[in-house]
Amino acid sequence: MMYSIIKFLITVVSIMIIGGLLPGVRIKGSSFLTASLAALVIALLNYLIYPFMVIVTLPVTVLTFGFFLLTLNALIIQLASWIIPNFEVDSFGWSVLFALLLSIITFVLEIFVFPIGPLA
Repeated sequence: MMYSIIKFLITVVSIMIIGGLLPGVRIKGSSFLTASLAALVIALLNYLIYPFMVIVTLPVTVLTFGFFLLTLNALIIQLASWIIPNFEVDSFGWSVLFALLLSIITFVLEIFVFPIGPLA
């Protein structure tokens, strides 16, 4: 349980960092609250919609050696920005960059928080 909470907080911090780095991404209002809501919505969309999207687009994903999954992640980010009023992503290009940076930043932060692994 604690691992999931820490992982969620790492995602929230990552979203806040990306909101400060990318000019095409805006987190309005209380940035921590908005980033938390964005992380929650992205997690729910990843749980509910992402598996279906992966199955439907499996042939394209295989042909692109998995790079199409970045496009699916960007679609999830776009959906989250449409759902959350204080979380804005200007275009699909910014969503792709957001998805890429989110993966990289959360990976790096998790290395610092869990240096040996989640179960250590």
